[in-house]
Amino acid sequence: MRLGLQVSRFSFDGAPASTGATWRAIARDADQAGLSSLWVMDHFFQIAVVGPPELDMLEGYTTLAHAAAVTERIELGTLVTGVTYRHPGLLLKTVTTLDVLSGGRAWLGIGAGWYEEEHRGLGVPFPSTRERFELLEDTLQLAHRMFADDERAFEGRQVSLERPMNHPQPVRRPPIMVGGGGERKTLRLVAQYADACNLFDTGLGPEGIPRKLDVLRGHCEDVARPYDEISKTCLAALTMDTGAPLPEGVVGHSVEQAVERLGRLAEAGIDHVICSTANTTDPVAYERLAEVVRQVS
Repeated sequence: MRLGLQVSRFSFDGAPASTGATWRAIARDADQAGLSSLWVMDHFFQIAVVGPPELDMLEGYTTLAHAAAVTERIELGTLVTGVTYRHPGLLLKTVTTLDVLSGGRAWLGIGAGWYEEEHRGLGVPFPSTRERFELLEDTLQLAHRMFADDERAFEGRQVSLERPMNHPQPVRRPPIMVGGGGERKTLRLVAQYADACNLFDTGLGPEGIPRKLDVLRGHCEDVARPYDEISKTCLAALTMDTGAPLPEGVVGHSVEQAVERLGRLAEAGIDHVICSTANTTDPVAYERLAEVVRQVS
């Protein structure tokens, strides 16, 4: 079992003047705690499940590049980039740059996108669902090309590139994670193109996850893809109890409770849990997480 951390709140005390220093501390603490991965949401506006759209939201790849400079080992990715946010060629160039500067620690986390309000707000086109999924498949195909130094002209259903040159090449081919649990389209794209899926523990739980993974297994069989090649990840709310006050409605976990919960997810078929936590700025939380990592690894 691998354990990662997702940071979705950037309205830190003293922000924006304090934001850089606070983010650097989070990244270093996560790295030193032995967490496998560090993720940020890729949004322009805050999402409703976290708070109102006016809350602080940082651009994802700038934020990850900043983290890369102050960490040594932890892997870095967005959970996940909406395919509409950046032209596919430029997105893949950006992820490659993050990989090179971090010494081979970047992921490509990607999905079809859904947050129409932020698109309208910043003037970013928001195509139909069909067009977004076509664009997603184009981008996945193109990723395999550009990460393998294949400069042949690319003609997809939504984009055309005359020469998708990508120099320098990645230090490590960035693993591709497709976010979402859509059974007809999303999990089919995972089976065809991705190194990892990402499901949400909320609303599925350990009982619902095996059913989604069975669907993924079926898609793998359809395309003759070994199911075991794909990492099964999920996003789960998991806040460690440090003795400090927590936001209303948030329950803190002891190390033992966290390990038990992660064990149930492992039994459901998950091998990489990405934690969304309410106390990312509490150094004591990382001491607790370090012990969780030791026990579940």
